[in-house]
Amino acid sequence: MAEKEIALLKEQITRLDEKNFDLEAWKNHTLIFLERIFGKDSSKIKMIKDLHYDYSSWSLRDTAAAGKTKDKDPVRMQADEILRATVAELESLGLPENKKEQEKVWELLQDELTGKQVKEIEALQKSEDPEKTEKIAIILEKLEKENLALTVAKLLTT
Repeated sequence: MAEKEIALLKEQITRLDEKNFDLEAWKNHTLIFLERIFGKDSSKIKMIKDLHYDYSSWSLRDTAAAGKTKDKDPVRMQADEILRATVAELESLGLPENKKEQEKVWELLQDELTGKQVKEIEALQKSEDPEKTEKIAIILEKLEKENLALTVAKLLTT
């Protein structure tokens, strides 16, 4: 299950109630977790990035006219709802499948590659290099054919 991920997100929910709440710092912290859990292209990441306070005079006038006070911060409420829905998703459905499969691939590769090769592949994965796929392939080509065949066989059977 996704206990660690759920615990991280619940901690972020509690931070919404901190007296010295800083939205931008909170967003950055939350985005790190969400990106690791769901990947860079997750809709949850876009929703968190889009959270902001509207300080325009129209917004302030409408809030005052509606009699709203500072007891309910709409940005914090929205952030809370996004994370609660995310936690509910993880509790019900678990981690996204691609995450589990990537972890299996990494475990198998780490058994077959040297530490240096693993670091090179990780660096390439995180880079914006347009030729990173070809460069990773070159590193993998250095594996003995028997080890490569065994690794692929393990991937197919697990």
